Amino acid sequence: MFGAAGGTSSYEEIETTDMIVLWGSNAREAHPIFFHHLLKGVRNGAKMYAVDPRRTTSAQWADVWLGIDVGSDIALANAIGREIIVSELTDGNFIARATKGFEAYAAAVDEWTLERAEEVTGVPARFVENLAHDYATADTAQVCWTLGITEHHNGTDNVLALINLALLTGHVGRYGAGLVPIRGQNNVQGGGDMGALPNKLPGFQDVADDEIRGEFEAAWGATVPADPGLHLSLMFDAMERGEIRSLFVLGENPAQSEADATRTRRLLDGLDFLLVQDIFMTKTAEMADVVLPAAVAWAEGDGTVTSSERRVQRVRRALEPPGEAKDDLEILALLADRLGFSWGMPTAEEIWGELRGLSPMHAGMSYERLDQRGGIQWPCPDLEHPGTQFLHGDLWEDPLPREPVPFIPTEWVPPVDELTDEFPIRLTTGRRLDSYNTGVQSEGFSSPIRVGGIIEVSPEDGAALGLTEGDQVRVSSRRGAIEVPVSFDRSLRPGLAFMAIHHPDEADANLLTIDAWDPLAGTAEFKATAVGIEPVEFSG
Repeated sequence: MFGAAGGTSSYEEIETTDMIVLWGSNAREAHPIFFHHLLKGVRNGAKMYAVDPRRTTSAQWADVWLGIDVGSDIALANAIGREIIVSELTDGNFIARATKGFEAYAAAVDEWTLERAEEVTGVPARFVENLAHDYATADTAQVCWTLGITEHHNGTDNVLALINLALLTGHVGRYGAGLVPIRGQNNVQGGGDMGALPNKLPGFQDVADDEIRGEFEAAWGATVPADPGLHLSLMFDAMERGEIRSLFVLGENPAQSEADATRTRRLLDGLDFLLVQDIFMTKTAEMADVVLPAAVAWAEGDGTVTSSERRVQRVRRALEPPGEAKDDLEILALLADRLGFSWGMPTAEEIWGELRGLSPMHAGMSYERLDQRGGIQWPCPDLEHPGTQFLHGDLWEDPLPREPVPFIPTEWVPPVDELTDEFPIRLTTGRRLDSYNTGVQSEGFSSPIRVGGIIEVSPEDGAALGLTEGDQVRVSSRRGAIEVPVSFDRSLRPGLAFMAIHHPDEADANLLTIDAWDPLAGTAEFKATAVGIEPVEFSG
């Protein structure tokens, strides 16, 4: 974001901000620790808007819920931007000093009147207007989002549309004012920090930069390709073309987590060689030629993790790995040795030391300092630096010590999977508090709040389909069909259905989802599937 791939704010700031916009996030169930911080902000007087197709358990805490139609986020954001402009509520000084491209943005959003926004998004015009005015006039405001924004074929544009609103109002680069992407799983931020992206080296440094790449080549004693690699969606496309014949999967379960699971499993099954490194025998591991049993990183290994607020913290071994399981670092070092490269057996601290010498944003984070301070937020460029609580404070300096931040106009495009008479209901997927991802880590224990593999519909749709609670229904999309029990949920509006992703053995939602993906991020459109629902007829 503005050259730094992390949220701009710290958790502490949402506890004291004046306004919270929770957009496309059921944080109470999917990010409960962060939601505790958010609730402190609400209890301290912050006004909260929730923008979500469902009136989730998070939205129930909001002062105002905007029940947006799935996939119309850009339309809503553009209308909010237009209303701020025409009502003369922009921060003109900030725009003039710290940004560029305002005129082009203003022209692009001019068509998005309140009335057109209501027509496209389903949100009444007066609520769009109120959100625009409250956000623009708040002293401090935070926009928080997660997969409800990013798991679309235009997820990157969704994010850019929200960033534009912060630039209009100056709600970035100040304590309490910022943009907060809540990461989907533990240490997602840390993975990106370490270079687990096809176009980045550790510290979010561009692989195409000859000087930076040269520093890594000198440290590693190897040539680093200048061209970006492939993200996950492109990797599956390459498998389909026969260009990728072997795959090494570490701690992922794509056989159940990827959209259009039928295609995913066919491509995995067609590989010449599949190697899986994991702590569980996942469905993907069951398909593998070789499985390497790994240790549980948070309990059986040493290292670091990075949270959504960019805070790097230590992880320490509390238990020895069971049986033949080994720490990930040990497995990778042994693999390198078998492949003819003698890495020795470096410790986590030694590897972290190497990183600090190559990634300027981590240079000041010694293990000693991480221990003393209970974690440090990047960037932390030297051993005297305290870490950075919020990013982009330099946007408020005059003269501006950096390039102005651009407004990037975004065009609304509806979901790829169109609603038709055959598939008239919009299915969106998500998470529940009691379970985790594909259920590999959570299905092994019971929970009193777990409802299992079901599809939820509105009571109105249930009545129209002649259904009663618990009936078995057939849910079909353009890619496949499943049979699951139905449940009625008053948080859903007519025409909208919901399935959790955690129970693929009972209710495999990804047999239905579409693998249309964002061209920049590679994220599939899990949130917008067109489905038909019909009762299952049992013969007597």
